[in-house]
Amino acid sequence: MSDIDMIAAAAERLSGHVRRTPLLTSPFLDEIAGRQVFVKPECLQHTGSFKFRGAWSAISALDPDLRVRGVIAYSSGNHAQGVALAAKMHGVPAVIIMPSDAPALKIANTRALGAEVRLYDRAGESREEIGEALASDRGLTLIRPFDEPLVIAGQGTCGLEIAEQAAEHGVTEADVLVCCGGGGLTSGVALALEAKAPGMRVRPAEPEGFDDVKRSLQAGAIQRNNAEAGGLCDAILTPAPGQLTFPILSRLCGPGVVVTEDEALRAMALAFLRLKIVIEPGGAVGLAAALFHGDEIEGDSVIAVASGGNVDPAVFRMALDRLDAA
Repeated sequence: MSDIDMIAAAAERLSGHVRRTPLLTSPFLDEIAGRQVFVKPECLQHTGSFKFRGAWSAISALDPDLRVRGVIAYSSGNHAQGVALAAKMHGVPAVIIMPSDAPALKIANTRALGAEVRLYDRAGESREEIGEALASDRGLTLIRPFDEPLVIAGQGTCGLEIAEQAAEHGVTEADVLVCCGGGGLTSGVALALEAKAPGMRVRPAEPEGFDDVKRSLQAGAIQRNNAEAGGLCDAILTPAPGQLTFPILSRLCGPGVVVTEDEALRAMALAFLRLKIVIEPGGAVGLAAALFHGDEIEGDSVIAVASGGNVDPAVFRMALDRLDAA
């Protein structure tokens, strides 16, 4: 199980390899939210999302004799790219299992990073079964996207940075809104903040129709989504919270916040206009929660993690159209 010691060890392994992303602010966003808004732009991380943190953490910790055989992962795109780059930087092969309806940009980027891509039908095939079979056949090590202690520890390094950077701004108490799929980033950040900034409260942010984490926290038991695909927020569409992540989320997180796809697109447009960053829909739900669900947030400050920026041009144009309509 991941803990602060594992996160600290991951931070040491990541040192010199990961980007320390800043905390961004804008008075225009503050005015919309009705409080001070800080944005942690993990869209500026290697491969365009926080996923590089967990991928490097897991691969760098493997026994060298095991690592040289290669790794395998399943992902709609951001974990895929993170694992592909981390494997390439370690000089080892990577096989990535991706849904056939993943954004074309993410599939192309994963291949460009040198990984072998295996596409599957997420409506009729199990990525877990495909991954375990290929791992067994080829002697590859499976790097799970969120239910893996070393991955959680790597994502937790984002939380270490938030604690340090918020303190530099004099902020020790705030809701921290984290885009949440399976809960790897959310649980990692929550563990880091528990140790380094106990006045912070992590809040999972999810898109409407895929709010399994919010419902699971309310029920005190893991709940599943009725659908596993079909939304714009592909980066965080998972069937249910993880077996490892959910106990951490239950212990440390406040209630989840659910946003509409339109709110996510508006948040993308505002992030581009006011912060000059590009966020994908799934990476924008935390900011959307901060901007448009202020009545569900406590305190004078809020921190939103912009978890990824790998968006197809057509979808980004949809977001920018919200500015013309405003």
